[in-house]
Amino acid sequence: MIIGDVILDEYIWGDVNRLSPEAPVPVFEIETEETGCGGAANVAQNVASLGGDAILVGVIGQDTGGEKLVQMLTEMNIITTGISVDPQRPTSTKTRVIAGASTTTSTDRDHNSAHHLLRIDRESKQEISMRMRERLLDTIVSQLPTSNAIIFADYDKGVINAQLIRDVMKHAQPYDIPIIVDPKRNNFWHYRGVTAITPNHKEAGAAVHEEIIDSPQLLTVGEKILNQLSLKALLVTREANGMSLFQRRPDGSLQVKNLPPHSRVVKDVTGAGDTAISVFTLALAANADFHSAAVLSNLAAGIVVGKVGCATVTPQELLNAIETGTSVSEL
Repeated sequence: MIIGDVILDEYIWGDVNRLSPEAPVPVFEIETEETGCGGAANVAQNVASLGGDAILVGVIGQDTGGEKLVQMLTEMNIITTGISVDPQRPTSTKTRVIAGASTTTSTDRDHNSAHHLLRIDRESKQEISMRMRERLLDTIVSQLPTSNAIIFADYDKGVINAQLIRDVMKHAQPYDIPIIVDPKRNNFWHYRGVTAITPNHKEAGAAVHEEIIDSPQLLTVGEKILNQLSLKALLVTREANGMSLFQRRPDGSLQVKNLPPHSRVVKDVTGAGDTAISVFTLALAANADFHSAAVLSNLAAGIVVGKVGCATVTPQELLNAIETGTSVSEL
């Protein structure tokens, strides 16, 4: 079950060949437009892409963007009954304007020559109403008996707050299932007692007001977060440096395993964190240990950064990456 901020991703592809006669600004000529799933919706489609049954719980607006999202999710066999419509807010939408690529089809397009010109966000970051929160909670409680794991896909868009987190954890406790979180700043310290969180290194450093620039600082930041949130594991994604998994050994000492990056070509890091938490949680739901789950997550993230947009990983792609071999070192 994925709980969080559902986002519609729009991509406008085209080119710039001249300046406007009206003002010294470039004229962008649109060639094609595409839509995709972002935020918690992208987490759900990553789960579905690898054969998991994804139940998505979130909020959309009463608009065409929300309708598009539900249609796309339904086509991917993602359960959308947990998505509530709030007429008082728009569907969170991120529109990316991309220039410089030949635009025939999304599969043939030359992504290497593309570059992002602009991103336009249409959203409300206001907290959802108490009534809407209670509606989401009712859905969550009804789905818990058939859920193997919970993901909080938190993007600070107002769907997740401290009260919802506390309520979900209270109702989920009897089921003893992993609760994994991709946290953002507003709710970071409200996730005390979840199974694991998967922040990137900037988010982890910001949470404890430190900048991570070397291994000793990474260790200090990771141990602080592990202790203060009482986590069983902490997985810090580190972009070009791979990932680092923090755990406690049986004797209580800190164990940190550094997983090197497995991406040969980086085209777009958009949505890589969504893939990472999806694969990490799927593996835990299938009774993998934290280290195995982290290795699979790292491999999957290395695959999606070689694609443009909020991409997903297929089982065959992940199998091919596993066959290439993995490595790990301890810091």
